[in-house]
Formats: sequence, structure tokens, C-alpha cells
Amino acid sequence: MPISPVHKTAIEEVITAILNVAAPRGKRQLAAMFMDLVDRSSWPEYYEIIPEPRCLKNIQSGVAKGRYKEPKDVYTDLSLVFWNALFYNEVNSQIAMDAETLKNVLETEWKKRTVLPIPRASPPPSSAQKVHGVVPEAPGNRVEMKEEPAATTPAPPTPAPPIPAALPAPAVPARTATPANQNRPAPIASTSTSNYAYAKPVAIRPKSAQRQATPDMDVDVVSPESDGLDEDAGAFQAERDPQSEEIVKQLEKGLPKWSGFGEEGWMNEVNPERYSDIVHAIKGYKDIIGNRLAVCLEVVPEESPITLNLSSTTPISLKQIETRARHKMYKSSKEFDLDMVRLFEKARRWHEPGTEAYGRTLLLQRLYQAITSPNPPAAPYISSTNFASLRAGPGNVKPVHGSDGEGVPNVTTHRVLTRDRTFVDEVNYKGWKIKLADWVHLSNPDDPSRPIIGQVFRCWVSDEIEKKGQPGITVSWYYRPEQTYHPANRQFWEGEVFKTSHFADHPVEDIIEKIACQFTARHIRGRPRPPFWYVGFPLYVCDSRYNDRDRVFVRIKNWNSCVPEEVRQSTEFMPIYPFERTVYPVRLPSPFLVKGAGKGAAKGPGGIVSAVSEQVDGSGDADGAKKRYRSEGPPKNPSSAGVAPPTSMPYQSQHTTYIQPHIAQRVSGPDRSVVAAAGGLAAIGGPAQVEKLSPETAKLFDRDPDTNEVLWFAAPPSNLPHAKGPRHSLAYLQFLAAKRKRESDQGAVDGMNLDGDAAGQPKRARMSVPPTVTETTIRVLKEMSVDGLITL
Repeated sequence: MPISPVHKTAIEEVITAILNVAAPRGKRQLAAMFMDLVDRSSWPEYYEIIPEPRCLKNIQSGVAKGRYKEPKDVYTDLSLVFWNALFYNEVNSQIAMDAETLKNVLETEWKKRTVLPIPRASPPPSSAQKVHGVVPEAPGNRVEMKEEPAATTPAPPTPAPPIPAALPAPAVPARTATPANQNRPAPIASTSTSNYAYAKPVAIRPKSAQRQATPDMDVDVVSPESDGLDEDAGAFQAERDPQSEEIVKQLEKGLPKWSGFGEEGWMNEVNPERYSDIVHAIKGYKDIIGNRLAVCLEVVPEESPITLNLSSTTPISLKQIETRARHKMYKSSKEFDLDMVRLFEKARRWHEPGTEAYGRTLLLQRLYQAITSPNPPAAPYISSTNFASLRAGPGNVKPVHGSDGEGVPNVTTHRVLTRDRTFVDEVNYKGWKIKLADWVHLSNPDDPSRPIIGQVFRCWVSDEIEKKGQPGITVSWYYRPEQTYHPANRQFWEGEVFKTSHFADHPVEDIIEKIACQFTARHIRGRPRPPFWYVGFPLYVCDSRYNDRDRVFVRIKNWNSCVPEEVRQSTEFMPIYPFERTVYPVRLPSPFLVKGAGKGAAKGPGGIVSAVSEQVDGSGDADGAKKRYRSEGPPKNPSSAGVAPPTSMPYQSQHTTYIQPHIAQRVSGPDRSVVAAAGGLAAIGGPAQVEKLSPETAKLFDRDPDTNEVLWFAAPPSNLPHAKGPRHSLAYLQFLAAKRKRESDQGAVDGMNLDGDAAGQPKRARMSVPPTVTETTIRVLKEMSVDGLITL
């Protein structure tokens, strides 16, 4: 028979207590990670290791429907949820610590209800700890124990494969010595020493790491009403604190890995002789100076380090592909195409974004995609747009609103075009499946090292006669900081980009890779769930719009206005895995600033201008009209301000290196800082004498609503009554009365013009001035016939 109503009420109270447990810092619900079962298609090995998977939602439903016969059965299932998480996840990982906390809450709350039977402290017989002969001594730690009889060991769904023989770790060469990555450490192998008693290597993954969100999944979705920043969002940090870095690393460490490229969108079948020609074209391509660009591919090691988070760890290199193509070892064009795409993927992850080697990689990738397209260009391969389909990129195109702007015209539009095309749900290219609202990197005709960032608003197939049947996408462009005009004191989030009004049509050959972009409200709270983002994909953050005509930044208030209409109200659009607490990205100064002599600044179509007022999207004046402020004055001299002039020359003659010093952000206006009051930095002995408050201390103080600076006073405000304003004497009031009377009498004399009515001029109404106090007093005294009191 089912459990009694008394037991059911007590059990429901225990489950409610578990669901109400929140993180000590923040509002994260610890039980959210354990509500649903692990996705079997994404994590098949989980069901091979965990003999009895459980989740809180199913247990709660079973109790409500009376499926349990004994209270101990409910306790066993509840404890299995947390024992499974402790066994499957890495020691001291966030999900393991959450599981240990909830397991203790379960034991405590269960013992408080005397109507419930006494619970067991050890793992249940069907737990993974007992089945695999491992029992924890401390939270998350595992030690070997004697195996139980075979009768209590359920058979796993699939037999465990043998452990592969250990291979010697390959030597990883140092990265290319480019200015931006000389200090970047080389990838290192995992140092995990976790051992298990069963003969099967296990990938450590969190229980809740599911491939994609489903309608009934409990995910952290930020509603449009709550998309604002936290109250302490203005307290930016120059460097992220170690605890925040650890929170981000712990979360990303447990996220699911990308499964790799799909099965569609590959090049058409060609003659195997063509493979060698393509490789030689890529390998022998030179810029206008004569530099061979394929060096950026040749320096990438053949082994694939795990830290790069690639789609495959199979060794791959340009030399290996060339050898296989020469000996005709490829069975199909798709196999050759996949190897080339994997090579470019590894080179993109190996080189630092924005460096010359990174730009050369993307240029060669775009050349390869042009050669393997249905309409390849003829040799020799020469292009003034770095093989991109558009004539200009972000920052060099003409503003879509107004005709007085500078730039290349007719490249972008202010809306999505619908003529001569058929809209489709998705397009496939080189294993990428591009759908509505996806973010992508696109080839930049001005600077390949800074690919165009765009969000897909439409996927289509061309109906034009010249391009019949060719797929493409319409995207909304996002600008980088170096593609905007901004004041020198403006600071940017790390990876910040800006929404614009530019829409552009791109053929699929312009697609470099899929990326992700989060709006600030979600970026500081977590990371996107698959399939919207995977670890290793580029990730950006957006906080404002940028008007390139007025050169003004507008703070975004309504995020729904920035995404396609079809996904604006969808709760499944880019849900996140939440952090333990709010984590803000690093603040960086303008990329155009130069730290010292001999150091080059970033080159881009933007520049440094005088102070620009920043508005909040949707804010307006009293009449409802939005306030817009243009930048005052032309851009500063590049030689004096460290600004590179706008350029649209091919990438072969560009070099991009910049130093990003820290500079405090402050809006224009008088400097009321303590340093200024002391006479400047020179008066106090230079900047070495300045001590800044730590972020933990600064956020305890109030901030100025206009400058966002900490309000710091040398003394408490004085508690004194305000002085009363001046009062007029009787003599002054008499003077004013006499003056008004004279002006009134003069107006009466001037107004006696009989010709005024004849000329059709209306008479002006005579204004009666009320008598003053003095006049009233004199009149009263005269009426009372009091003589000798006032001398007139």
C-alpha cells in the first residue's frame, strides 16, 4: 500500500527544504542542477557508470502520485541523486560541493521528522559507490573497498571497453612569437589524479550538463523585466579577482564538449588530383610584399592539445594533409574538406585573436572557401578585399541613416531585404548548421584579423539569375571598440561589442565559424548552454548600441529589441549555466592608447574623439524625444593621441599590435578628486603614492549617480540650520510702491490718444497695482484723522 498521509506530508516538507536551499552568496538554487535526468544522447557513458540514475523532479512526482510503498524507498532515491553526483563529478567541483550540501540537508531534515524512519548514513546498495567498489571518506573523495557479491551488482547497459595502452605525451612546441602572445603560456595537459576501481576511463562531467534546453528544464532565463544589471554593476574592476576566475574556470570545466562538425554542407565531389592543387594554392599563396602566409599553418603542432577544446583530438597538420592528398589517400571530397576545416579550426585556436598570424589564418581560410565554392576564382588568386564578398567592413561603410556620412556606400542597409530570395529555416556550410539568431564570425574585407561579428536575422537561398540556388545569410553587424569613435577615457568590457543598425547580406563562403554574444545582464550571471555556445567558441558581451553617424553610444535598456522577432519571447533562447555569484568581466582602456614610445597602437577605422555623452536606450526629454549628442570636434591627431587613421587597405600591408594600459574612467567635468585637491600627482610624489580601494571595499560606499565615483568626504556633514533669506525693509517697500505709481500714472497719460480707436488699434487694458503696506497704512491713518504721527 502507498505511504501514509502523515509520512507523505513529512516527506514533502523534506523535499521542499531541499529545493529552497540557495547559495550563500547570490540567489542560485542549488537543487536546480538535480531536477532533471542527464540527457542520454549527450552523455551515454553516464548511464554506463551510474547504475541507478535519479532526479528530484521524478521523485517529487512519484511521491505526489503515491508510487512509493515505504518512506525508506523515498529516502534511498533522494540520497541516490546526490551520491551519483558525488561519484561522477570531479573532486571539489562546484556540483560535487552542491551535492554534498544537499545530502547533508536531506539527512538533517529527515531526522527532524520523528514520524519518518531512521535514515542510513552509508550509500545505498544500488549506488555507484557500492557497485564499483568505491566509497567516499570525505566529500568528493573516493577510496577502494571490497566488492560486494555479484548478486547485488546490476549488469551495466553496455560492456566496458578495455583501457587503451598509455601513450607517451607528445612534445608541444612553443607558440609563434607574435607580439600579442609572447606571454601566453603553452597548453598543458590535465593533471587530474583521480583513480577509479572500475576498468573504464571516465570523462568528468556535471550531472546537469545537458546538450540543449528543453521546455521543462529548470534553467536560468533572464526575463525582459529583469535584464538590468545588479545594483553593484557600476563597481568595475581593472583585474578580475582570483575567486571570480576560479568560479568561471570551475563552471566551464564541467560544461559539455562540442561534438564536432555535422554531416552536411561539404564541398562537391571533385577529381582527387584537385586536392593537391588546392593544398599547393594555400601553401604557396603570398601577400603583396612576397611573404608566404601559410607559415601560420605550418607552425601549428601536429598534435591537438586538449586545452584548445577542438572538435577532434586526432593529429592534423598541413604537411599531413599534403602527403595524404599526394598519395590519393582520401576516399571522398568530404574527407579532404573535413581535414582542411579541422586544420583551420586548430590554427584559429592556436594563434591569439587579433594578431597577424591569426589574421593570416582567416585570410587563407577564406581563400580556401573561395576555391572550393561552386564558382571558384581563377588563378592567380588576387583580391583587394581579402577574398571577402563585401567591398568594406565595419567602420568603413557609410552610415545607413543620413547622407552626410563618410564611408563606402551601398554595402549595408537598415533593414532585412526580401527581394529575389527564398527564406529557409537554416543553411549548412562546412559542417556548420546556421539558424536564425545564431552569431557568426564573417570574413572582414578590411582586416581579416578582426572578423565581422554578426547575428543571423534571416537564412535564404538566392533567386537571382546569376546566383540561382546559392545560400546566404542576412546578419546584423556588431562593432568592436576599435571600429568606433570614442573618448580617450572610455573603458570597455573584455570582449565587448556594440549593436548597430547595419544589416548585410553574406554568402555562406564568408562564414568563418559560429560564436556567441551575451548581453551584459546574462554574461555576468553565467555562460550560455549548448547548442548556443561551447567551451572554446569565441564569446562576446554587448552592453550598448553604437550610432556611427552621430558617433554616440546608447545604453541598451530593452534587449528584446536587439534580437530577431521570432526569438524575443522564447524562454529557450540562450539560457545559461549560472555562476555561484555575479562575475564581472575585466575592464580595458581604449585600444588606441599607446603606453610608451616605440609601442604601436591598434589600427582600425575608429579613433579618439572628445567627450561623448552616453544615453540609455529609450530615455528622452520632457517632450518624449530622445536626446542625441554628437561628438564635439574632429578626431585628434593620430600622432599626438596614439590613434591609427582610418584605413581600408588589404590586410597584407597591415600589422596590428597594441598595448592596453589601465586608465580610470571619468566623464567630462571638473575634477573633484582628492589628488586634484592636493595639487595633482606631482604634488604628492607621482602615481606611486596613490592607493586605490579594493573592489570589496569600494562597493560598500555610495557612488555619484553621474560620474559613478566613490563618494568620499573628509568630514561628516555639519548639522546646522540653514540661514534665512534677506527681508525687505519698509523704506524699500515704500520706494517700490512709489515707483510703480509713477509708472502707472505715466501710462495713463500716454494712453489718452483718441486716434487709436480710429486707426483700429485696440486699447490696452490698464493694470491695477495693489497698494503696498505703507500706502494702506497712510490711507487708514488719514481716514482716522490722526495728525502728527506720520510726516508725509
